[in-house]
Amino acid sequence: MDKLILREMHFFGRHGLLPIEAEKAQPFSVTVELELSLAQAGQSDRLDQTVDYRAVQAVVRDVIEGSHKYLIETLAEEIALELLRKFPLAQAVGVELVKPRPPVDFQFAGVAVQVRRERSALPPAA
Repeated sequence: MDKLILREMHFFGRHGLLPIEAEKAQPFSVTVELELSLAQAGQSDRLDQTVDYRAVQAVVRDVIEGSHKYLIETLAEEIALELLRKFPLAQAVGVELVKPRPPVDFQFAGVAVQVRRERSALPPAA
């Protein structure tokens, strides 16, 4: 399966367990991989045969800049499910979500989660 990959999109959001994380926006970095056939788009040179990466970015932005979540696992799950819902050509979606500067009392390069969700496992719309 082919992939459309958007690497390291940067946003600010208010997510985390600590009260300061809900009050003050902090940076997040997201990489998404949409698994779909790119053959028709590659041959036709037509946007309607693929997924518009501007629209993908808008979905990710809406989730990150949206309502407060305690866990980055929840954010990654929501991003993956929204991408599958909005882009029917995608058969699977991978999401890597990085919180580079969580407010902790030790030094490290950040925390990340990776999820992969397939269309076949998409829960029914509510």
